[in-house]
Amino acid sequence: LLLLLLAPGPGGASEITFELPDNAKQCFYEDIAQGTKCTLEFQVITGGHYDVDCRLEDPDGKVLYKEMKKQYDSFTFTASKNGTYKFCFSNEFSTFTHKTVYFDFQVGEDPPLFPSENRVSALTQMESACVSIHEALKSVIDYQTHFRLREAQGRSRAEDLNTRVAYWSVGEALILLVVSIGQVFLLKSFFSDKRTTTTRVGS
Repeated sequence: LLLLLLAPGPGGASEITFELPDNAKQCFYEDIAQGTKCTLEFQVITGGHYDVDCRLEDPDGKVLYKEMKKQYDSFTFTASKNGTYKFCFSNEFSTFTHKTVYFDFQVGEDPPLFPSENRVSALTQMESACVSIHEALKSVIDYQTHFRLREAQGRSRAEDLNTRVAYWSVGEALILLVVSIGQVFLLKSFFSDKRTTTTRVGS
């Protein structure tokens, strides 16, 4: 069991890609203040059927989220109390396949580019444009992450399929070789039996 304490902080996000061995479970912890909105997103990139168990608990051990054998999912909640929240990924149902799991745990909202404190006027046109660009760039980053994960998952599937095709080709070649050798010996035995029979009749 791996116990990893994530760095706390308002408006923070933790993105981690890690290996989850077979029959293993890994847990992560985050200190969250009451009333903070949080989002947990995860996706299995490689391994087996690309599924994993996920469980999220509050400081009192109450289960807030629990899913079995999920390939990917997203869960948003608001912390009901101060304390350390725990979320775990389990591959205990798998006996020989390890997984590669990505998750993004967002805590709180990003601080505004232009704080409203000590302001006596609305945002200027340039400041509004900066805010719009900032939001657009965040969307671009999210899309890039999503497509990067899809690309990694697709590459893993392609490599797995290529390995299976290679093994299947080798197996077919061996079967053809065995069948060919068997046919040669079978035909040879037919001619040997005929030669022996003819010799006996002539004598």
